[in-house]
Amino acid sequence: MNSDSVKKGIQQAPHRSLFHALGMTEEEMNRPLVGIVSSYSEIVPGHRNLDKIVEAVKLGVAMAGGTPVVVPAIAVCDGIAMGHVGMKYSLVSRELIADSTETLAKAHAFDALVMVPNCDKNVPGLLMAAARINIPTIFVSGGPMLAGKVNGEKTSLSSMFEAVGAYAAGKMTEKEVKEYEQKACPTCGSCSGMYTANSMNCLTEAIGMGLKGNGTIPAVYSARIQLAKKAGMQVMKLLRKNIRPRDIMTKDAFINALTVDMALGCSTNTMLHIPAIAHEAGVEIDLEIANEISKRTPNLCHLAPAGHSYIEELDEAGGIYAVMNELNKEGLLKTNLITVTGKTVGENIENCQNKNPEVIRSIDNPYSETGGIAILKGNLAPDSCVVKRSAVVPEMLKHEGPARVFDCEEDAIVAIKGGKIVPGDVVVIRYEGPKGGPGMREMLNPTSAIAGMGLGSSVALITDGRFSGASRGASIGHVSPEAAVGGPIALVQEGDTIQIDMDANTIRVKLSDEELEKRRKKWTPRKPKITDGYLARYAHLVASGNRGAILEIPEEK
Repeated sequence: MNSDSVKKGIQQAPHRSLFHALGMTEEEMNRPLVGIVSSYSEIVPGHRNLDKIVEAVKLGVAMAGGTPVVVPAIAVCDGIAMGHVGMKYSLVSRELIADSTETLAKAHAFDALVMVPNCDKNVPGLLMAAARINIPTIFVSGGPMLAGKVNGEKTSLSSMFEAVGAYAAGKMTEKEVKEYEQKACPTCGSCSGMYTANSMNCLTEAIGMGLKGNGTIPAVYSARIQLAKKAGMQVMKLLRKNIRPRDIMTKDAFINALTVDMALGCSTNTMLHIPAIAHEAGVEIDLEIANEISKRTPNLCHLAPAGHSYIEELDEAGGIYAVMNELNKEGLLKTNLITVTGKTVGENIENCQNKNPEVIRSIDNPYSETGGIAILKGNLAPDSCVVKRSAVVPEMLKHEGPARVFDCEEDAIVAIKGGKIVPGDVVVIRYEGPKGGPGMREMLNPTSAIAGMGLGSSVALITDGRFSGASRGASIGHVSPEAAVGGPIALVQEGDTIQIDMDANTIRVKLSDEELEKRRKKWTPRKPKITDGYLARYAHLVASGNRGAILEIPEEK
């Protein structure tokens, strides 16, 4: 066992004395040491219940003959961090989570791990750590919150942000906004739509690193506690069989995950996280493959914000395995891959029925023949940019309009709420990218303001930052190269014509190469807005080809 290096032999007597200081018995020291990475927090609603999940995991590990040891992981609530400097820390926290978890696991010689994440960057951060550490590991998330209900209609966090936009447009009273505020997020758990947290928890299941229900069983259900106990027991089986993350997280497993991603209509942020996780597992994923997968994968689910169904309804309909079984009817998945169940994908999804064709469309009656995410390229985004196509109304799949250019999120919001954006406009928000932000802020406020103002079907938004998984409409993010490094988005001027064609996967500014080059020669780099602290030292995220977003430490001068 790994832990023998800190538990066995006379040389390890000092180590054992410290285990005795923890109150550990000889019997516990003779068992495998299982690290339970707890993301519990009293500031993140999605993590408020993780103490109960962790206790259930501990019980499962102990019942199966292991010694559970709880260690911490941080997490940022993207909703609370939204719209201010705090959002600059969200994406970069992913690397901090991966690094610190790797440090804890390696320093203490754990034999196996149970990861207990839930919200946005916490899930990919721990998946990256699992791939690096590569000891038997299983994931059990905290689960989604239940949808809220206002005036008989289900609501979620995105409804709340859109209510603020509606208030600014004079379409909702302060009293009505207050009612949304009190009812939109009624329980603990990750926010109830197919936003980034739930997307990543569902894809953890699709990759094969979580048990059935990991992505969909609501946080407040007893079944979530039962799942945690099963995960604790199952990690001991993985240890005995020596099944490790890199045995599971193969290239075919990531292709399966991207296929499920397209069927579900997940957050565009998965296009940042999947390549980064794959890279840590020794697999290179080029985003170009996303369009290839989209062409052959129908979109089967329209979950909020794309539609009116929520994660609790996806769970009732059969969950991720039911979606995968539907896809497998057309042979769209690799089914011979091993998973944390100890069984193959095919064995896992066999006989998992779709119990509600309104929530999970059948393979022969999809919402669209192509997947929920599209990668666009063109002279405005020579490398790539990403849009959640399943959340775009049909009339906006092709759009041409004048650019309304803003150099930060705040200026764009003032213009939107001030009524200065009109139907047909293309709002361009730049210098919000990985380096320019720094930190590549996620922007739910501008997209929600557009929706709240009633412009969701007539105005497009483009940014070198990120749009939230809760965003809907023609919101195109992750434009690369970003403005801060001289990408074409930095050269766009007020009134330039922007052309978007999601069917052709293209995005361009209606300018000649010669005109763009003239503007490039006149372009002046901007100084970073934040020059000290963690963000300045580590937040220079670079979109590095097929590696997704990774951290790069600036050179000392």
